Amino acid sequence: MTSIALGAHSPSEEKLNILSKEHIIAGPGFNRWLVPPAALAIHLCIGMAYGFSVFWLPLSKALGIKEAIKCGPDVGFFGQLFTTTCDWQISTLGWMYTLFFVLLGSSASLWGGWLERVGPRKVGVVAALCWAGGLVISALGVHLHQFWMMILGSGVIGGIGLGLGYISPVSTLIKWFPDRRGMATGMAIMGFGGGAMVGSPLAADLMKYFATPTNVGVVQTFLVMAAVYFVFMMAGAFGYRIPETGWKPAGWTPKPSHAKNAMITQHHVHVKKVWGIPQFWLIWMVLCMNVSAGIGVIGMASPMLQEVFGGSLIGVTQKFGELDKTQLAAIAGIAAGFTALLSLFNIGGRFFWASISDHLGRKLTYVIFFVLGGVLYFSIPGSAASGSKLMFVCAFCVILSMYGGCFSTVPAYLADIFGTQMVGAIHGRLLTAWATAGIVGPVVVNYMRDYQLGLGLPREQVYNQTMYILVGFLVVGLICNLLVRPLNPKWFMTPQELEVEKRLAHEKVKSSEVHGDGTHAHDKPSNPLFVVLAWTAVGIPLVWGVYRTSITVAKFF
Repeated sequence: MTSIALGAHSPSEEKLNILSKEHIIAGPGFNRWLVPPAALAIHLCIGMAYGFSVFWLPLSKALGIKEAIKCGPDVGFFGQLFTTTCDWQISTLGWMYTLFFVLLGSSASLWGGWLERVGPRKVGVVAALCWAGGLVISALGVHLHQFWMMILGSGVIGGIGLGLGYISPVSTLIKWFPDRRGMATGMAIMGFGGGAMVGSPLAADLMKYFATPTNVGVVQTFLVMAAVYFVFMMAGAFGYRIPETGWKPAGWTPKPSHAKNAMITQHHVHVKKVWGIPQFWLIWMVLCMNVSAGIGVIGMASPMLQEVFGGSLIGVTQKFGELDKTQLAAIAGIAAGFTALLSLFNIGGRFFWASISDHLGRKLTYVIFFVLGGVLYFSIPGSAASGSKLMFVCAFCVILSMYGGCFSTVPAYLADIFGTQMVGAIHGRLLTAWATAGIVGPVVVNYMRDYQLGLGLPREQVYNQTMYILVGFLVVGLICNLLVRPLNPKWFMTPQELEVEKRLAHEKVKSSEVHGDGTHAHDKPSNPLFVVLAWTAVGIPLVWGVYRTSITVAKFF
């Protein structure tokens, strides 16, 4: 009774408070450079979604081990969900990849508003539980040979964790780095691009270690990676801090609205209004067109290199269809190096272009993406026909850097146009464009390739029309980007509406207020050693991933 009268919290309430938004408001002396490594820790884990194809070949032989036990013609996709007598086809397993990005976009859209109200720590914890828990369920599915459990585990539950983890740091980083919005989001989203670079070789090594004459080693690999990812993601979630209301970096003042970067607003839009705002749909199309073209290129890069240049990759004159198995294996190794090289440019472009956008402005940066990208896409058939491998490879590398840059620059673009109060939720809504592009890009590329082959065109020419179609995508994106203008003031929240939203988001004006559990938001200034340790913790796996990728890249040269 006494504890109730004094307003004390029960132990369960105190535990819950650790995840609350009020609990993670940083106090004076907090070093904002502790937040990017927290975001990187989460993004490096969920970025493994890009590298999940490393499991497809072993899983396609999960029962047969050395050779796949093929299903009969009567066992279709739905039959493979429940069969225990034959191995899954790689085409069936590929649906996991589609689910990842559909669920990423839809879950980010659905729960973006919840993120803004409960804060990034609670969302990061839920993301860790979903992503790691999904891998555990998938491991059980592989053990029981039930594909529906993999769909439920990694595809649905893991996909939800993917979406929540992806958007968890966006608004936090933008609020900590109002002076360098692009660079801040670029650092985190660079981690998402690097997740596969770290996770794929790790998974390959683990499967090799756990494999036996009767087991392909996927179950154990899933469980080990689930444990590692859970620890890293929880550390990242508990590393999140948010600034107090009105916080600004020392010595920095926002540019007035009449300055050269007039696209940056000081007002805020509520997420529930964005579906009706033309600028939102213009930026939606900007992202969708850029990503559709980029995903199309990623999917075709390796086979296109092999089919276009054929034997010239290994110093012989034969075309692709005239090579023997040994020669095909040799050029496949070179193509793997090419793919690894593209992944490095994809990752580096995420940080480079987002940082550049802080100086050029977001709109001009996207103009460069579309104009330079269009020229490079258009040049690829010519460089292929002339046999110029250098021009061909350089074009793909720059294209992939801008593909990554598109993702990392768009959160800052949204913050410029719609304000920072609900940018995480708005970014979540925008990611439905990614889910759409994940279907449009591959469908267009694969359909056009099959269509061209059906017309009897040589393999080295079947990609030409596809490239010109992708140029068309970029033209549409350029037009949409050029149409983006500052918002009509009618879309912004009034001071009263903003105040209500801040109360719902549990914002505090003073970070020094004492919480119900007797603690302050952040009692002591940050120790510089913590900053070093945090960056080391995420830097070591990232450097290791770059090293392993570089070994593969060396095969190309």
